[in-house]
Amino acid sequence: MSHTKSVSVPVQLSSYLTVRDAAAAIDFYVTVFGATEAFRLVEPGSGKIGHAELTLGGSILMLSDEYPDFGALAPESVGGSPVKLHLYVENVEATFSAALKAGAVELRPVKDQFFGDRSGMIEDPFGHCWFIASKVETISPSEMQRRWADEASG
Repeated sequence: MSHTKSVSVPVQLSSYLTVRDAAAAIDFYVTVFGATEAFRLVEPGSGKIGHAELTLGGSILMLSDEYPDFGALAPESVGGSPVKLHLYVENVEATFSAALKAGAVELRPVKDQFFGDRSGMIEDPFGHCWFIASKVETISPSEMQRRWADEASG
Protein backbone atom coordinates (compact mmCIF):
# COMPACT_ATOMS: atom_id res chain seq x y z
CA MET A 1 0.00 0.00 0.00
CA SER A 2 1.48 3.32 -1.06
CA HIS A 3 0.64 6.62 0.59
CA THR A 4 1.44 9.84 -1.22
CA LYS A 5 -0.56 12.29 0.87
CA SER A 6 -0.23 13.21 4.53
CA VAL A 7 -3.28 13.89 6.65
CA SER A 8 -2.98 16.71 9.19
CA VAL A 9 -4.04 15.77 12.72
CA PRO A 10 -4.02 18.27 15.59
CA VAL A 11 -1.68 17.48 18.46
CA GLN A 12 -3.55 15.52 21.11
CA LEU A 13 -2.77 12.98 23.78
CA SER A 14 -4.79 9.77 23.85
CA SER A 15 -4.63 6.91 26.32
CA TYR A 16 -4.06 3.39 25.01
CA LEU A 17 -5.05 0.61 27.41
CA THR A 18 -4.29 -3.08 27.09
CA VAL A 19 -6.69 -5.42 28.88
CA ARG A 20 -7.44 -9.12 29.08
CA ASP A 21 -11.05 -8.79 27.88
CA ALA A 22 -11.39 -5.78 25.59
CA ALA A 23 -15.05 -6.45 24.76
CA ALA A 24 -15.96 -6.39 28.46
CA ALA A 25 -13.78 -3.31 29.00
CA ILE A 26 -15.59 -1.49 26.19
CA ASP A 27 -18.93 -2.37 27.81
CA PHE A 28 -17.65 -1.08 31.19
CA TYR A 29 -16.35 2.22 29.79
CA VAL A 30 -19.53 2.80 27.77
CA THR A 31 -21.90 1.91 30.63
CA VAL A 32 -20.03 3.50 33.53
CA PHE A 33 -18.16 6.45 32.00
CA GLY A 34 -20.55 7.27 29.15
CA ALA A 35 -17.97 6.57 26.43
CA THR A 36 -19.10 6.05 22.85
CA GLU A 37 -17.59 3.27 20.79
CA ALA A 38 -16.24 4.61 17.49
CA PHE A 39 -15.07 1.26 16.15
CA ARG A 40 -13.30 -2.00 16.91
CA LEU A 41 -11.05 -4.22 14.80
CA VAL A 42 -11.55 -7.89 15.57
CA GLU A 43 -8.83 -10.43 14.80
CA PRO A 44 -10.19 -13.03 12.37
CA GLY A 45 -10.22 -16.47 13.91
CA SER A 46 -9.55 -15.61 17.56
CA GLY A 47 -12.15 -12.87 17.99
CA LYS A 48 -9.66 -10.80 20.02
CA ILE A 49 -9.93 -7.06 19.71
CA GLY A 50 -6.73 -5.84 18.09
CA HIS A 51 -7.70 -2.18 18.33
CA ALA A 52 -10.75 -0.21 19.42
CA GLU A 53 -11.43 3.48 19.83
CA LEU A 54 -13.90 5.11 22.18
CA THR A 55 -14.71 8.77 22.56
CA LEU A 56 -14.92 10.04 26.09
CA GLY A 57 -15.73 13.71 26.40
CA GLY A 58 -13.36 15.35 23.94
CA SER A 59 -10.79 12.55 24.19
CA ILE A 60 -10.09 9.31 22.41
CA LEU A 61 -9.55 6.20 24.52
CA MET A 62 -7.86 3.41 22.58
CA LEU A 63 -7.67 -0.17 23.79
CA SER A 64 -6.92 -3.72 22.79
CA ASP A 65 -6.76 -7.22 24.11
CA GLU A 66 -3.43 -8.54 25.31
CA TYR A 67 -0.90 -9.53 22.66
CA PRO A 68 2.17 -10.72 24.63
CA ASP A 69 4.16 -11.48 21.46
CA PHE A 70 3.73 -7.81 20.51
CA GLY A 71 4.50 -6.50 24.00
CA ALA A 72 0.91 -5.47 24.64
CA LEU A 73 0.41 -6.62 28.22
CA ALA A 74 -2.47 -6.03 30.62
CA PRO A 75 -1.80 -4.80 34.16
CA GLU A 76 -2.33 -8.30 35.61
CA SER A 77 0.52 -9.62 33.46
CA VAL A 78 3.04 -7.08 34.77
CA GLY A 79 2.03 -6.83 38.43
CA GLY A 80 -0.28 -3.83 38.04
CA SER A 81 -0.04 -0.48 36.32
CA PRO A 82 1.76 2.57 37.73
CA VAL A 83 -0.30 4.81 35.44
CA LYS A 84 -3.36 6.62 36.78
CA LEU A 85 -6.09 8.05 34.55
CA HIS A 86 -8.06 11.13 35.60
CA LEU A 87 -11.66 11.57 34.47
CA TYR A 88 -13.79 14.65 35.17
CA VAL A 89 -17.50 13.88 35.29
CA GLU A 90 -20.65 15.86 36.03
CA ASN A 91 -21.57 13.83 39.14
CA VAL A 92 -18.65 12.11 40.84
CA GLU A 93 -20.82 10.22 43.35
CA ALA A 94 -23.07 8.73 40.66
CA THR A 95 -20.17 7.69 38.41
CA PHE A 96 -18.15 6.30 41.32
CA SER A 97 -21.14 4.29 42.54
CA ALA A 98 -21.83 2.97 39.02
CA ALA A 99 -18.19 1.90 38.70
CA LEU A 100 -18.33 -0.03 41.97
CA LYS A 101 -21.60 -1.71 40.98
CA ALA A 102 -19.99 -2.72 37.67
CA GLY A 103 -17.06 -4.45 39.41
CA ALA A 104 -14.52 -1.71 40.13
CA VAL A 105 -12.69 -1.66 43.45
CA GLU A 106 -12.56 1.47 45.61
CA LEU A 107 -8.97 2.57 46.26
CA ARG A 108 -9.77 6.00 47.74
CA PRO A 109 -13.22 7.18 48.80
CA VAL A 110 -14.80 10.26 47.24
CA LYS A 111 -14.04 13.38 49.25
CA ASP A 112 -13.35 17.08 48.85
CA GLN A 113 -9.72 17.72 47.92
CA PHE A 114 -7.51 20.71 48.77
CA PHE A 115 -7.03 21.46 45.06
CA GLY A 116 -10.71 22.12 44.32
CA ASP A 117 -11.93 18.71 43.16
CA ARG A 118 -14.27 16.25 44.79
CA SER A 119 -12.69 12.93 43.82
CA GLY A 120 -11.99 9.32 44.60
CA MET A 121 -10.00 6.54 42.96
CA ILE A 122 -11.07 3.15 41.63
CA GLU A 123 -9.36 0.23 39.98
CA ASP A 124 -11.50 -0.94 37.09
CA PRO A 125 -12.13 -4.68 36.57
CA PHE A 126 -9.26 -4.71 34.04
CA GLY A 127 -6.53 -3.43 36.37
CA HIS A 128 -6.45 0.26 35.39
CA CYS A 129 -6.72 2.95 38.07
CA TRP A 130 -8.93 5.99 37.59
CA PHE A 131 -9.33 9.19 39.55
CA ILE A 132 -13.01 10.08 39.16
CA ALA A 133 -13.62 13.76 39.90
CA SER A 134 -15.94 16.71 39.69
CA LYS A 135 -14.58 20.24 39.84
CA VAL A 136 -16.20 21.99 42.80
CA GLU A 137 -13.98 25.04 43.10
CA THR A 138 -11.49 26.85 40.88
CA ILE A 139 -8.49 27.98 42.88
CA SER A 140 -5.07 29.36 42.07
CA PRO A 141 -1.90 27.27 42.28
CA SER A 142 -0.68 29.40 45.20
CA GLU A 143 -3.91 28.69 47.10
CA MET A 144 -3.53 24.98 46.31
CA GLN A 145 0.01 25.09 47.71
CA ARG A 146 -1.17 26.90 50.85
CA ARG A 147 -3.98 24.39 51.43
CA TRP A 148 -1.65 21.45 50.84
CA ALA A 149 0.85 22.83 53.36
CA ASP A 150 -1.95 23.39 55.88
CA GLU A 151 -3.27 19.85 55.34
CA ALA A 152 0.21 18.34 55.66
CA SER A 153 0.92 20.19 58.91
CA GLY A 154 -2.23 18.73 60.40
